[in-house]
Amino acid sequence: MRALIRACHPEPTVAVTAITTVLAASVGRGIRGSVLVALTVLVGQLSVGWSNDWIDASRDRSSLRADKPVVSGDVGRSTLRRAALLAAALCVPLSLANGVAAGVVHIVAVASAWSYNLGLKSTLMSWLPYAVSFGLLPVFVTLGLATPVVPPTWAIASGALLGIGAHLANVLPDIEHDRVQGVHGLPQRLGARRTRMVAPVPLALASLLLVFGPSGNPTLLAWIGLALVALLLGALVLDRHDASAPRRAFTVAIGIAVVDVVLFVLSGSTLA
Repeated sequence: MRALIRACHPEPTVAVTAITTVLAASVGRGIRGSVLVALTVLVGQLSVGWSNDWIDASRDRSSLRADKPVVSGDVGRSTLRRAALLAAALCVPLSLANGVAAGVVHIVAVASAWSYNLGLKSTLMSWLPYAVSFGLLPVFVTLGLATPVVPPTWAIASGALLGIGAHLANVLPDIEHDRVQGVHGLPQRLGARRTRMVAPVPLALASLLLVFGPSGNPTLLAWIGLALVALLLGALVLDRHDASAPRRAFTVAIGIAVVDVVLFVLSGSTLA
């Protein structure tokens, strides 16, 4: 069980589940609806995480990735395959329990994430599954309301930009390792230096949309969030170039992503 938890990529699994659940609560899904959202997203994320380690098992073994349970022998590849497929199967009825339209949207979002694991991660379109999956999350949440609504365009675009930024930031520390393993997605083709500078851009654009997209004047908290993003971007621009620069850029990008998530949740009442 511990190995399966480690293999599901617990940090992003928990983060995406928690963020979507809080967003559901902020738009008025209620306790029952928010719990259903949490279960649906959790199962979907488990399927994505397990499929990643199942599909990449051979590559991880060849690179001696001891941090991977399938490499250390704590869990078998066939076990991961069965767990991923079972979670994917359970994801379908759970998704549809949120309503047919909302369910279809969530199934598409999970399928998009699977497409990354199945090969898109090694192409110039590696960013696309992240954009699609993250962009569809607010749509899934609001279509599951008692009176389904499609969220504003700025919310969908913000989610997509947040996904692209998350992809670039997540890959940044491992670009050289990925290249050796034959993974040539967009960040690997850009290289560490250019990805370091590009990663915060979609996150910053998402920040602008989240502050100025909703109708009415931005709140004080929105302005504070935007100021924090500006400070983080300034720190990145002025940062020195050395061996630890990719890791610091990763930290800056994650910091901006956290601010964006808070802004997203604060804007929840304007989505429906």
